[in-house]
Amino acid sequence: MAKLTKKQKEAASKIEKNKLYTLKDAAALIKVVASAKFDESVDIAVRLGVDPRKANQMVRGVVTLPHGTGKDVKVLALVTPDKEAEAREAGADHVGLDDYLQKIKDGWTDVDVIITMPAVMGKLGPLGRILGPRGLMPNPKTGTVTMDVAKAVQEVKAGKIDFKVDKTGIVHAGIGKVSFGAEQIVENAHEIIQTLIKLKPTAAKGTYIKGIHLTSTMSPAIALDPKAV
Repeated sequence: MAKLTKKQKEAASKIEKNKLYTLKDAAALIKVVASAKFDESVDIAVRLGVDPRKANQMVRGVVTLPHGTGKDVKVLALVTPDKEAEAREAGADHVGLDDYLQKIKDGWTDVDVIITMPAVMGKLGPLGRILGPRGLMPNPKTGTVTMDVAKAVQEVKAGKIDFKVDKTGIVHAGIGKVSFGAEQIVENAHEIIQTLIKLKPTAAKGTYIKGIHLTSTMSPAIALDPKAV
């Protein structure tokens, strides 16, 4: 196990061991313990009482964070020529079709989100082995396969994110930056937690929200009290 640096030890000392914090206190504390020279990302990890191996307990959804993620999301719109102007005006960083499909085949994936149209999905199928592992494959359930390309681009740019429970039963999501106000972090975290609660599978038994942790890029995790949230 790697040794903690002086800054990491100092940050850890400010977090009470075995204490479960309220969301408000954790949001304020994350700003104190973050010590990097850059604007660290703030992430939330929610451990759910589900078995992701069972289709009827899979938790996946989308949420629009009230204050965005603080990240400049790079969007690729794979659209037909008649939709290109619409995508550009909405703020897409890259717009095109066949030329970008070839770039992806050659290994280019320097984007955060890909938005496309139903008619184009057939061309994306062969690229699943490249886009799938990177979480870039468009999906109608997350609103990234749509005829309303402009709306989809604008929503992603404004802070719409998609999430999916991993094989260990945890949902990870970026909910802002350390430079955000504590209240902004609280409101973004609250939005995703409430969305997860609404998505509780009927097949899930027992405690649904088992644990919540807030972290920044370089800071130790801060445990939240699920009941308080």
